[in-house]
This record gives sequence, C-alpha cells and structure tokens, in this order.
Amino acid sequence: MKKIIFVLAGMLTAVIFSSEVSALPLFARQTGMVCSACHFQHFPMLNGFGRAFKSSGYTMMGMEGKVEGEGLTIPNTLNMAVLTSVGYEKSNQAGGTSPKKTTGDGAFYVPGTRGKLSLFFGGRVSENAGFLADFGTGNSSMGGANTTAAFGSAKLPILFDVSPPQLKNIPEGTRAGVIPFTTNLQGASYGFEVLNTGANAVHLMNGTRGLNGAHSGVLSAQQYIGTNGSATGLAFVAYNPIGFINLTKYDQTGIASGTLAVLGSTYIRVAGLFDWEGWDAGAGIQLWRGNSAAFGSGNYIYADTRATAIDGQMQGTIAGLPVGFYASYATAPGGTNTYNKDPAAAVSPATTIYDTPTTVTAIYGTATKSALNISGEVGIVPEKITVGAALRLGKSGVVVGGSGNASDNAIMLVATYKLAQNMLASFSLTRASGDYWDTAHQNALGSETITLNLFTLF
Repeated sequence: MKKIIFVLAGMLTAVIFSSEVSALPLFARQTGMVCSACHFQHFPMLNGFGRAFKSSGYTMMGMEGKVEGEGLTIPNTLNMAVLTSVGYEKSNQAGGTSPKKTTGDGAFYVPGTRGKLSLFFGGRVSENAGFLADFGTGNSSMGGANTTAAFGSAKLPILFDVSPPQLKNIPEGTRAGVIPFTTNLQGASYGFEVLNTGANAVHLMNGTRGLNGAHSGVLSAQQYIGTNGSATGLAFVAYNPIGFINLTKYDQTGIASGTLAVLGSTYIRVAGLFDWEGWDAGAGIQLWRGNSAAFGSGNYIYADTRATAIDGQMQGTIAGLPVGFYASYATAPGGTNTYNKDPAAAVSPATTIYDTPTTVTAIYGTATKSALNISGEVGIVPEKITVGAALRLGKSGVVVGGSGNASDNAIMLVATYKLAQNMLASFSLTRASGDYWDTAHQNALGSETITLNLFTLF
C-alpha cells in the first residue's frame, strides 16, 4: 500500500507542475496537427478524423516541407517518435522465490525494463502509399510488468482512391489496395482496423494491457480469447466513410521469428460506420479461419486459427461531456486452436508455477472459449480526466475441478489524467471471479491486478 501511495503522489506532483504542451509525435510532425485532432478523449482511441488519416495510408501532409519531383512527394524529414511507459503493478498472483520477484510482490517498471520503450518511424511514401514501423523492448502490449523481450511491427499501406467523379455509384472517399505487414504483438488485424473495441490490440479504452492481459481481457472479447500475437501477411482492404472490408492471408509468425511459408490462415473483417443521432457509431464482424505456421518451443509448427467476433461502438456527448460505449462478443472453439489457450500454461509451459507444487494441466481449451464484454468511459473534465468501467462475462474453455467449461468473469475500473496531449497517466483495477480461479490459476496469473501507468509520446 505504501508503494501505491508513493506512485500516486509522484503522479500528482507531475500533474501539478506539468505545463500545457502540444504532443509532437510522428504524425503530428507530418501533418502539423496536435494529437487530439485524431484521438477521441485520449490516445490511442481514434475519432472520425483519425480514421480518415489512417485509411489514407498515413499519406496526409500539412505544412511540413516536401521533397518533390515527377512521381515523387515525400517529407523532407524522416519523422520519428518515441513511446515510453513507467509505472507500478500489484496482483494477487503467487510471490516469487527470492530473489526472483513477481507482481505478487509488487513491481515497478521503467522504459526498456518491463516498461515500454518503442521507436516509431514512417509516414508518407507517395501519393498512394505510406509506412509505419516500431521497434522496442519492454512490455509486449503497452504497459504492465510482463516481459522484457524485443518486439516490433511494420506495414506498408498501398491504397488508391477508387471514387473518381465519373464513378457515381462508388461513395466519395473510397480507397482500396493491399497492406503487407508483420507484427509480434497485434495479430492478423494489425493490417487494417479503425474501431476502438479491441478488434486490434492497439485501439482500446485503456492502453495499459496489464499482467497477462488482465485489463485488456476485460475491455475486449477479442483480446480475451487471444487474437493478438504474431502475424505476417497481406491485407486486402477497401474503405470509405460508411464502412470497410479487410481480407487478410497470414501466418502466425512475426517480425522477430518470421519464416517463408504459405499464408495458410485467413482473417475477414467487415464493419459499418455511421452517424446515429449525432453519435459516431460503428459495428462489425471478424472471422479467423485456417491453419498456418507458428513459432513455438524453438521450432516452426502448424497451428489452427479459429475464432469469431462481433463488436460495436458509440462515441458522442451526454450533457456536454464526451462519452464512449464499447461492446464485443467473441468465441473460439476447443482443440489445438491458437485462440483458445489457457494463459496460465503460457506463463508456465513446464506446468510448474514459480517453484510451487501448483500446476496447470492443459495448454489448449477443450470447450469453446467465449466472452461478452461491455465498457464505457466519460470525460468528466473534457480533454483532461476520464473515468470508465468494464464488465466481462466469460467462459475459459478449460476444465477446472468439476466444471466442464470454467467461468471467468471480471470487472474493471479505470481512470486517466492527461498531463499533456502526449502524456497520459492511468489507474486500472481489475478483479476476476469464477470457477477458473482455483489456486493454480490464481498463483500463475493473479485474479486481481492494479496498475499505475504513465505513457509519454514525443
């Protein structure tokens, strides 16, 4: 408790003495716009303009100087940005065997050592192509003491305007093309996604993933069943302001462990975007199918990719305050399915958890893993302070005790404070319950996780 009070006091001190500065990361430099132009309430959430910029393939430019010639128009500077995270995490998982510590003991993390330290670069390549890449060390999903492995992602959107005036049946602003990509963290949806439902691991109400996905698994059903991770492939995309389609062929290997192989898995995303009585709304479906190469236990293997998800969002205002509502439902059938694993087995592949006699007996779920997730966030001080909550009603897919499919429910509370447009402090509390949380799973994962995190982008 004293450590938590210490961290809170430090964040409050930073808030009191922080100045109001505009964020200047990668795309803010290219467009000359502040970060809030693209983000709803706070990063990494997207608003309508942010979706339009992303769908342009990161090609939009502002006042930044250009190098121009016949068939050439690029920024005269290679734009870059840095993302860091620092914080404290405490869970009720088993404590470590001295001197090894876990979040059960309470753990601080700093940029590059359990905390995120990522370098982003990219931007406009041509009128119809852009680029984005990031490389870093620290946590695998934006905050929380989890892993120190190196990671990265890269993609090259090549998207053409296919709505010239003479084609009146195609809505204005329609773009279509292909996006080659690779990622260690974000799964097959990394190629293209713009909703804030966790359909892709980046766009979530709370960017702090938490220990073993404790927080992200309450905010998003897709993240609960585990659709993030390694993926390399080709996304064939069509987008306009009323919706988009993403057909992706991919393997389950990423930037750190890629292999030349047939793209055996298929990902399909169809979503509609619309204005509903002044609300920025969207809804869609996701399908993962097939069998493809994956890197595991030091070797390349073939693993199934089977899951289905539906999701939706509404972003608008109530009584003058910005409000967002998000919902998702996802299922993954049992068997040797990448998207139906017991996360405790990933923590302890040898089934021994922190040198204690408790064990996890199954890697893959034998029953269908599923979750219904609902969350909401309100800006109680617009563009400064938000509070939110989330609920998960889940089935783990694994047998625990006498249960054929152990329940795994959770609630989450979250608050954020924007010190500046490029500095976001957050508090996240998740508490899980259900048949899944026997001694072995609680010792491995922790059924309660508290995270204090500070993101900085520059």
